[in-house]
Amino acid sequence: MWYVVAIVVTALLSVALMPKPPAPKPAALEDFEAPTAEEGRPIPVVFGAVLIRGANVVWYGDLAAEPIKKKSGKK
Repeated sequence: MWYVVAIVVTALLSVALMPKPPAPKPAALEDFEAPTAEEGRPIPVVFGAVLIRGANVVWYGDLAAEPIKKKSGKK
């Protein structure tokens, strides 16, 4: 019977002393690989279906980070 109590106590201690994981940081615009428009950047020449990361485009719109201020799920 004492071994059951010892197992429960050690399990509770291990959960209580477990280190907390760090909070994840929110994604920023730098984390995404959006196409860019830069003067003087070389234009790759490819044949067939090829994935080009960070393609060079003429115009891509006005990108801006807007924080979400509305809380949902609670009434």
